[in-house]
Amino acid sequence: MNVFYRKTKISEKKLIPQSKILKFSHLLFFISLFTLILSYGISSASEISARAAVLVDSLSGTILYAKNPDLKLPPASTTKLITAMVALDKLDPEAVITVSKKAANTPSVEPHLTAGQVIRVRDILYLALMRSVNGAAVALAEAVAGSEQAFVRLMNKKVQVLGVRNTKFINASGLPGRKQYTTARDLAELLKESLNYPLISEIISTRLKILDVDKKQVLLKNTNYLLWTDDDQIGGKTGYTRTARHCVVSASRKGERTLIVALLGEPVRDYLWEDAKKLLDKGSEMLDNGDSIIKTKHTDINRYTLKKS
Repeated sequence: MNVFYRKTKISEKKLIPQSKILKFSHLLFFISLFTLILSYGISSASEISARAAVLVDSLSGTILYAKNPDLKLPPASTTKLITAMVALDKLDPEAVITVSKKAANTPSVEPHLTAGQVIRVRDILYLALMRSVNGAAVALAEAVAGSEQAFVRLMNKKVQVLGVRNTKFINASGLPGRKQYTTARDLAELLKESLNYPLISEIISTRLKILDVDKKQVLLKNTNYLLWTDDDQIGGKTGYTRTARHCVVSASRKGERTLIVALLGEPVRDYLWEDAKKLLDKGSEMLDNGDSIIKTKHTDINRYTLKKS
């Protein structure tokens, strides 16, 4: 806001009434108070320890908070959101696929897949999105495109169609590699798009799931801890590698609105949940108060508005 001052000559004999002095003092007080409140809100960017973060009001597409939103960082297993979308664009969830030797040998958390194993697409999506099994992502890629390399081309084509400009994939699982990156802003957009897939929405909102795999029952527990601490959670996807550190993108329903938080490069797992909760709580408060202040660090705020559904 520009403030213009008019030069006025004041006679030494004229005295300023005391009432005007009091009004001026009150005005200075409220200006100082407003500045303090505003600076407190903006300084909260430095309290988030993740290397990059965004908080988005999904309905309006407004960025409520941003810290390095366009910084390109490794996506880790958040990659599996785009893997699931591309797979569902091509495969029937009730179809069965056969796990290859390559998929079975892909480094991963348990439960491990075995070569020759026959499994439904629906079940392998649960393994990929709930438990983050890397071999499940590779099995989906091979079922769709014949090879993971060919599937990656479909992944990158998909993000281009979605208008996501600063994301590139080199594999289906999110395992570390050169030239594989995303940004917090892009990741929020990808989750927003994935929520348009009913099966993905169902899976990422599930806390516990028992699967019948290879005539055995497997208990899956969702890696997204926010599901266990926030009843408003819609769900999302976590990720971790030594290079990427801890990552999460997750959506939460606040009244009639949906907030999406994305954090990349969090140094400590516990900080991931603390920062996510802090941003979601702050975002809910901002929506309740009609607050439209965008808190940023190292970004051009005029560029950041997600596309409306």
